[in-house]
Amino acid sequence: MENQKQTTKKGIKKSRGVNASIVILVCLILAVLFFRYVLGNASNFEDGNIDNHPLNLLGTMYKGGFVVPIILTLLLTVIVISVERFFALNKAKGKGNLIKFVAEVKEELTKGNIDAAQKLCDKQQGSVAAIVDAGLTKYREVESLNVANEIKIQAIKDEIEEATAIQLPSMQQNLPIVATISTLGTLMGLFGTVLGMIRAFQALAGAGGVDSMALSVGISEALVNTASGIATGALAIISYAFYSGKVDNMTYAIEEVSFALAQTYSETHK
Repeated sequence: MENQKQTTKKGIKKSRGVNASIVILVCLILAVLFFRYVLGNASNFEDGNIDNHPLNLLGTMYKGGFVVPIILTLLLTVIVISVERFFALNKAKGKGNLIKFVAEVKEELTKGNIDAAQKLCDKQQGSVAAIVDAGLTKYREVESLNVANEIKIQAIKDEIEEATAIQLPSMQQNLPIVATISTLGTLMGLFGTVLGMIRAFQALAGAGGVDSMALSVGISEALVNTASGIATGALAIISYAFYSGKVDNMTYAIEEVSFALAQTYSETHK
């Protein structure tokens, strides 16, 4: 049992996601390349000159200025982390339906069948099942101890809490980055909007009449950055809410099994 316990904890510790710093760096490189060679392609502008009016949306986005690759970096980061979290949290959840798994474990605990409950954990796999299995293993261990039942029940709860504390950070990994981008993306969009409006007003106030080219560039910069910033912030908010909900559901499932374990031990060891 001790070997099984060590293996379980070792498996929990190995559950790690991708490094956010590497993701951001790669996304920045991709965003700059996309800005320079796709948005800034000469075919997107009149007479093949990037200083002329844009012919399509890509050219208009290029006119958004240096803020555009920054916002693109944030957008790509949200997309990459969202995809990574999808696979990571599905792996943590395990192979089967989590609600069904919890219900079946509770049913076996009610019958006092710890072996069957552990087999369900082996079948389910994933981080949640590993945490539950750690509690079941501790359940077996405390049965042989000559101490008060209250101490045994607390030991079971502590074991589950310890296993959860090891796994929870990896389940929440990179979500704070997404939460930050939900605000930062919108702020960068507003920053680009201000820069564009400054350029537009400079064109209106220019000596010798209105510079229509500078005016159009300023307005394009303002509108493109506003739209892309809001889109990035909105996507980040949706992603954060969705994956935070998944983490909460898994946490609730663990707490439910923990309560069931304590209650079962209390009822069967009076």
